Parts: sequence; structure tokens; C-alpha cells
Amino acid sequence: MKPLRKKKATAYFMALIAIVLTISVVRYPEDAFQASLYGLDLWFKVVLPALLPFFALAEILMGLGVVHFMGALLEPLMRPLFAIPGTGGFALAMGLASGYPIGAKITGRLRRENLCSQAEAERLVAFANTADPLFIIGAVAVGMFGMPQLGAILALSHYLSVIMLGFIMRFHGPKSDRTSEARPKENILSRALRELYRARAADGRTFGHLLSDSIKDAFSSLFFVGGCIIMFSVLIRILTLAGITDLLASVFAVILRPFGINKTIIPALISGSFEITIGSEMASHAAAPLIERIIAASAIIAWSGFSVHAQVASMVYGTDIRIFPYMLARALHSILAVITTMFLLGPGVPLVSRLLTVPTMVQDTSSIHSPLSRFLTATLNASWFLVIPLGLLLGGILVRSIKLIWFRIRMPRD
Repeated sequence: MKPLRKKKATAYFMALIAIVLTISVVRYPEDAFQASLYGLDLWFKVVLPALLPFFALAEILMGLGVVHFMGALLEPLMRPLFAIPGTGGFALAMGLASGYPIGAKITGRLRRENLCSQAEAERLVAFANTADPLFIIGAVAVGMFGMPQLGAILALSHYLSVIMLGFIMRFHGPKSDRTSEARPKENILSRALRELYRARAADGRTFGHLLSDSIKDAFSSLFFVGGCIIMFSVLIRILTLAGITDLLASVFAVILRPFGINKTIIPALISGSFEITIGSEMASHAAAPLIERIIAASAIIAWSGFSVHAQVASMVYGTDIRIFPYMLARALHSILAVITTMFLLGPGVPLVSRLLTVPTMVQDTSSIHSPLSRFLTATLNASWFLVIPLGLLLGGILVRSIKLIWFRIRMPRD
């Protein structure tokens, strides 16, 4: 009886929320309309041109068998490090290069094709679904904070913390699912080429058909992403007008008071818990010390917001991938990002200034929100996604070579 009661309570609660939101939109029609326009403008000028090339290319590469090829190459590295199959290297590379929610989309596709188990897919989506460098550096550091030098710190803290999250998530799921599978002793390149051919033969579509399906699927996914952005933009505005945001801010102020956090940063954290872009922008303009605004923006980017969580849920719909472990991972990523950002803003500043420089492409802030600029930049970035898995592959070969040499040295001689 308890599961039935829980289902009924959930159904009643969701219905009540929907009714309240509908009444609120009718009560504040002008504000809801302006919030919708803001979300639509954000989707059309930033999200659509930035993600369309990645969505389409991901489908094309999977249809051509390239993902299977990369999976066979990266298997010896991805399995021991992150307890996921080699095909996860493709999802990781595309997720790092293109941002939310392409990593979740690819993971859902991998799970549907049974290229990974449920636990492996939950590990993968937890750390392969990240913010893209252009958003962190171009939109947040330059466009919102007006400080290009912050781009290196925000990006480095985001990606260092997500790699740490990947190591932590390898312990998620049954232990039997984290063990390496026995592989036949054969040339890894030959096996990768054979996997590519098998996948291509199994797909069977002509390139024209594959291109058409990829673009249709990309637009279908992006329309849903746009709907999420618009709906959460309206939701944040309604919550603000209804005074719920102020109520939540007072509660958060009591909770965060022992940490000495400036109360003016709390509205940004509340908005960021729903939508990443709106929260990051509010954090950049908050009347708080710069270091607190930067840390807040880093936490918001890592958490990504319920809007992105809804997009992820849509991308993995129809699979057995659970959304709750993903949300826990995002919360952990946010904590790790805060710790890493505090280190980089303190003792790590000399290291960052010596090792990293802000790309010149983000110095011109006038073109950041240009749809054509976003599309061209995303297309160019899409051609670089091979750098990450190839780097992982070379690193794995180097590690294995060192282990082999050490084994030969330690092996007793007659």
C-alpha cells in the first residue's frame, strides 16, 4: 500500500504545481511573456547555433561506426580509470567540447544500443555531461563578468573537478560491473577497424539518409532544449514575482550564515539552481565581493540547474538510466568545483597565470551573442573533439608501456 500512496501523493502534488503555475502565468501575463522572449532569445542566439553541429555530427559519427572504432582504441584506458567502456571516451570528448546536454544524449544512445551497462551509463552521464569552454570563457568570464582573465580559472576548476568526479563515480554500481573484461590478444588497431566495419554494416544507411536523419534528430532534441529554457525562464520570473524567491533567500541566508557568505549572492544561487545562464548572470552582477561571485558562478555552472537536468532526463528517456544518481553527481561536482576554485583563486593563482592564457577569440565581446559566430565556433570546435580521446589513447599506451618495461625488469632471470 505504501508504494501506491506514494504514487498518489506524487500525482496530486504534480497536478497542484501545474495548476498553480498556470494560474500564475494568467496572473502575470506580461511578465511571463517577457520571460518567454528572454528564453527564446537565449536559445536562438546562443544554444541553437552552438549545439546543432555537435548534435548532428554525433549522430553521423555513430552511424559511420567511428564511435565503435574509438571505443575499441580507448577500452584499455577508460575501463581501469573510470570503469566505463571505451565508447565512453567519445561521449566524454563531445561533452567537454560542446557542453550540456550532448554528453547525456550520446550516453542515452550508447545505452539503447547496449554498448554499455546501466551502471556504466550512469557513471558516464555523471561526468561526461559538462559545460563547454565557449560558455565558461566567452559567455561567463567575458560576457557577464567582463574579465577575460577569469576564463582560465573557471574552466580549469570546472574540468579538474569533473575529472575528480569521474574517479569517484567509478565506485558507483556493483563491483562486478567495474572489472575489466578479458580481451583477445590481437592488434588493437585491427580490432578497432573491424568494429568500425561491423557497426557501419549493421547501420546500413546511405550517407545522404544518415545526414538527413541526423539533422532531423538534432533539431528535435534542440527544440526540446529550447522549450526547457523558456519554461524555466518563466518559472524563475513567476517565483520572483510571487515572493517565493525572497522566501527561499531568507532560508538560505540562515543556512549559509555560518560560512560568512554575502547574502546578496543568494538570489543568484537560487536562480542558478533552476537555470544555469540566468544564475551565472545574476552572480556576476551581485553586490558581493568578487571572489564570492566567482565561486558562486563556478558552483552554478557545475550544478547546471534543473533546466539542464530536465534536458538530461529527456535525452536518456526510454533507457534504464536513473536521473537521481546524476543529480547527486552534479551536487558533488558543484562542491568539488567550489573547492577547486577557492584553491585556484588562492595559492593556485601563480600556477594558472604561468600555464594558461585566455584565448584571443574571446577578447572581442561584441560577437559573443552572434548566432553566426556561435555556429562557426561550434563547428570548428567539433572538428577538435578527436584531440581528447587521442590524448587519452596516447597516455594509456605510455602507461601500459611503462608497466610492461617494469614487469620485464622485475621478472626473475634464470
